[in-house]
Amino acid sequence: MNMTECENQLHENHRCFLKISDLPSNIQAGITQVKAAFVGLVGRPSSGKSTLINRICGQKVSIISPVPQTTRNRVRGIYTSERGQLVFVDTPGFHLSEKKINVHLKELATRTLSEVEIVLYLIDVSRPPGDEERALIELLRGLEAKVIVALNKIDVGEGHVEQTQAELAEALNQAPTQLISALTGQGVEALLEDIWERAPEGQRMYPEDYYTDQSPEFRISEIIREKAILQTRQEVPHSLFVDISDMEMKNDNNYLWVRGFIYVERESQKGIVVGKGGEKIKNIVRSAEEECNQLFPYRVKLDIRVKTRPKWRKDEGLLKKLIT
Repeated sequence: MNMTECENQLHENHRCFLKISDLPSNIQAGITQVKAAFVGLVGRPSSGKSTLINRICGQKVSIISPVPQTTRNRVRGIYTSERGQLVFVDTPGFHLSEKKINVHLKELATRTLSEVEIVLYLIDVSRPPGDEERALIELLRGLEAKVIVALNKIDVGEGHVEQTQAELAEALNQAPTQLISALTGQGVEALLEDIWERAPEGQRMYPEDYYTDQSPEFRISEIIREKAILQTRQEVPHSLFVDISDMEMKNDNNYLWVRGFIYVERESQKGIVVGKGGEKIKNIVRSAEEECNQLFPYRVKLDIRVKTRPKWRKDEGLLKKLIT
């Protein structure tokens, strides 16, 4: 079984739903409308977007680490209740930098703004607003009608709340604003209420038991990347990416064998990821397998190698593949 066939077996592709307006009028009359919206999360790096989406969805949808700009893709988390369905789109942190990879990440976050019904702007009030915050506020100025603001990390302290509100006053003074802690859950219910208020009527876009639409290949690669980042911390996190080269169900579909590669830019970084006597790569594989085995209804066995790919962060073709 090749990887494409394995992927089809492991993951049901997105289902196609008709718009209600496409249905005959007699059928439309019998359908109960609910609220439904795509909600794009934007904010500076480390503002807590991934933590918030995981809390709302009740599952680990987006990987988390203490390293800024861990998120490199638009990650969807799905929250369904009797009121309807909200699809949260986690985006990379908005970072002012001319490095090629950061330009791609910023473009991805910016593009999301026009593709969602609601923009949830998350601000870390444990630190003062800076140039990136002001650039984001300016970017959102013309979108105020669909913007909701969440002032996050009030569990750490509210030292910069007033300063942040002053920055918001002119451009986004009509946007609903909530003080929250994505970590503890404080204020999140009130924030959800604001989102439901702004969500238009429609139909659920995914089955009720979905909490994400990520493929197993993507989820496994992200878990491996998270564990590698946590093992290397400040040494190589932005210099690595993960590529899954092969997946195969074995032993009567009782376990999934996965071969993948952790790529770094320099040979010296390869040694850091592998560690003395292979200790770090063993820890990465062990902790990734443990999480995968909790996540999937079958055992996952990882075969992970470390390779170098010099200057990959400047490779336009690769960046387009990785950042989607």
